Amino acid sequence: MIERIANASPRRLARIAGVMWLLVIVGGIFAEAAFSSVGEPGDAAATTVRIRDSVTLIRAGLLSYLLAGPPFVLTAIVLYVLLKHVHELAAITMVALNAIGTAIWSLNLLNWYTALTIATGDTYQRSFGTAGADVLTMLYVDMYNTGVSIAFVFDGLWLAPLGYLVIRSGYFPKVLGVALIVGCALYLAGFVFVDLLAPDAAGGIDYLFGAIGGLSELAMVAWLVVKGIRLPARGAAVPATANHLQR
Repeated sequence: MIERIANASPRRLARIAGVMWLLVIVGGIFAEAAFSSVGEPGDAAATTVRIRDSVTLIRAGLLSYLLAGPPFVLTAIVLYVLLKHVHELAAITMVALNAIGTAIWSLNLLNWYTALTIATGDTYQRSFGTAGADVLTMLYVDMYNTGVSIAFVFDGLWLAPLGYLVIRSGYFPKVLGVALIVGCALYLAGFVFVDLLAPDAAGGIDYLFGAIGGLSELAMVAWLVVKGIRLPARGAAVPATANHLQR
């Protein structure tokens, strides 16, 4: 498979990256919808009851996120193969940040799995009592939400080198690269400076910034899937190291 990716045409590489990225986004949206439909902020008892009533949904969300991890890293690797001619260090940085963020997302799922284990088993209820077990369940749900904010640091950061590569490559509209860099800034502003540094002042602005940042990713995904890449017109100047993209 790796050899096929390395030898694929640029347009095929772009479409492979776009399809995988789209599947990751769909899986992530499903998982987050599943998790958010269960949690009841500030009410540990109600959250525990909802978890017990939604075991299958939560397990499906966990599985969805786990299955999305490898394709997300592979998406970055395919984009690296496509764009490394522009600036190899930037392309390597893009893959590294993507991989770190994916690892954090995957490890963060342990918090939801632990919350599910506590809520559906009787071991912790016998040890801490019903109220104590409920609070412990809520604690792990809250830890998951904090972990999401930390993961978004790298989910946002990987878009910056990607945006730079998109702008410099000449194979995509520059506005897509600018949008990715803006999306990076909004992810960081919403989920780091608001969620972590001033949570009481969030007022939903973190989700607004996240939604706008997500639109930049969707725009890039749509272009990759529908258009692939935009080859320069015949006779137009191209980067000296990009001649392989003309095939």
